[in-house]
Amino acid sequence: MTAETSQTLDRGLRVLKLLADTDHGLTVTELSNKLGVNRTVVYRLLATLEQHALVRRDLGGRARVGLGVLRLGRQVHPLVREAALPALRSLAEDIGATAHLTLVDGNDALAVAVVEPTWTDYHVAYRAGFRHPLEQGAAGRAILAARQNPGTDPGFSLTHGELQAGASGVAAPLLGVTGVEGSVGVVMLADSVPERVGPRVADAAREVSDALR
Repeated sequence: MTAETSQTLDRGLRVLKLLADTDHGLTVTELSNKLGVNRTVVYRLLATLEQHALVRRDLGGRARVGLGVLRLGRQVHPLVREAALPALRSLAEDIGATAHLTLVDGNDALAVAVVEPTWTDYHVAYRAGFRHPLEQGAAGRAILAARQNPGTDPGFSLTHGELQAGASGVAAPLLGVTGVEGSVGVVMLADSVPERVGPRVADAAREVSDALR
């Protein structure tokens, strides 16, 4: 038996998704055509979403995602972090290196979860909240590789000394997770990375992606 749903709520959510997928906003007419409803319905949907700051309209009348979405987005990081921790713990213990989950934050890569191995004599210190440009470090490069090859698995990225002298990083992107752009990786003090590390990191990234779907 199909659960009963709200048509109005469904349309409102579809409006938000359509606006999130465009950089230049959409007019009432464009939204009307995409939703297959008349303009009056769209005006009502936009007015309601504007009241909650989820949508704003510019001087030209184009609707765009509003700042209220940011307040909802702040709750995403804890949920993603919780889902990723089991895979990160397993990865850190298996490799003997600091494992991390990194998400896109503007033009930066932001570490939102970090797990250190328990059995090593030493390991790289890496903290949640650390950020760096996407163009630097394995975590950011893995994310950019996924952007450049949408719909395909770009494998893992490897860097050395880009964020910390003497440290190597390996990371693989999260794939197929709607609304989440990020990577899973490890950082270790090593001039060369053992061959098994890259595939193991890629497996962990797939595990986290599956947990988030």
